[in-house]
Amino acid sequence: MFPAALVAALIGFGSSIAIVLSAAAAVGASPAQTTSWILALCLAKAAGSAFLSWRYRVPAVLAWSTPGAALIAASAGVTMAEAAGAFIVSGLLVALTGVIGPLGRLIRAIPDGIAGAMLAGVLLPFSMAGARVAGESPGLVLPMVAVFALVRLFNAPMAVLAALLAGLGATVITGAAAWPDLTFHLPGLVLVAPEFSPGVLIGLAVPLYLVNMASQNLPGFATMRASGYEPPVSPALGVTGGLSALAGLFGAHSVTMAAITAAICMGPDVHSDPARRWKVGIVYAAIWICLGLFSPMILMLLTALPAAVMVTLVALALLGPLTGALATACAAPDQRFSATLTLAVSASGMTAFGIGAAFWGLMAGIAIFGLERLHAARQR
Repeated sequence: MFPAALVAALIGFGSSIAIVLSAAAAVGASPAQTTSWILALCLAKAAGSAFLSWRYRVPAVLAWSTPGAALIAASAGVTMAEAAGAFIVSGLLVALTGVIGPLGRLIRAIPDGIAGAMLAGVLLPFSMAGARVAGESPGLVLPMVAVFALVRLFNAPMAVLAALLAGLGATVITGAAAWPDLTFHLPGLVLVAPEFSPGVLIGLAVPLYLVNMASQNLPGFATMRASGYEPPVSPALGVTGGLSALAGLFGAHSVTMAAITAAICMGPDVHSDPARRWKVGIVYAAIWICLGLFSPMILMLLTALPAAVMVTLVALALLGPLTGALATACAAPDQRFSATLTLAVSASGMTAFGIGAAFWGLMAGIAIFGLERLHAARQR
């Protein structure tokens, strides 16, 4: 169980920590608040994974929301206090979805193509940024891309972690960074007084909730079913949503059900008896506590890296989610035009009435899709 839990945790941390750091920078988080953000996420994932696995005897493991972090990183003009308010509200919406049937049905009524296009629009600018820095710093970026491409052929989940190691190696060889003196000290949680701005709640909290449900929780439940386990859907939504709201008080965004890393923790290599694999959730939780305690040293190392390395790491980490989102957006022929409009608006970075592009992209896509359905109905 330990090797599976360790690999899953390291992939989850190393492949997307750069995206979380980008999100923290976008909302103006201080170094202490950034450390608190990471620690709160690690502790929330540990608590939720251990409780759900023990209580329901299934290997239920949690992840932080990588697409959610990308959404936050794409936000403009949002303060840390306003972001904390949005994180809390988004978490409460997830928890309420587990207990209020109509709310869940309303979310499921949003066409999959439009939801996927909104997510793709949020992720696309980050992947494009990776292509731009490749031309500016080829000595740092191209080795990362080459290692990523090769490792992905044999072990896709490890590809981003391998790219990070390649970036570290290229930085050392070229002398592109001045390395800090690494000293261990225990991190602390910093309470962030939330502000509930209507524009930010509509433009960030609601899209964050939708992204977490569509791109994290639902695939996470599907992964459990594919592995032969019946997911405790309502309790899991209540736990992840409640923990997300609590973590929001310390400046952290959402924790959700894991999908890719969950698959690592559910196979026969974990334990020959499927009924005993739930214990991997306890091991997974313990590893995340350790990662949280050592996060200040890890953050010091990562923030010393050149900007090109971090931008490339974010771009590579988001290629998988972007591929899935684009596939979903284009899957249904009758949704493709409205999905394309959603993607274009969501990727534009526009802000209107204090509300960000992701929300307007969703609204534009739903409006066009509704008009098309109404016209088709009248034609019949």
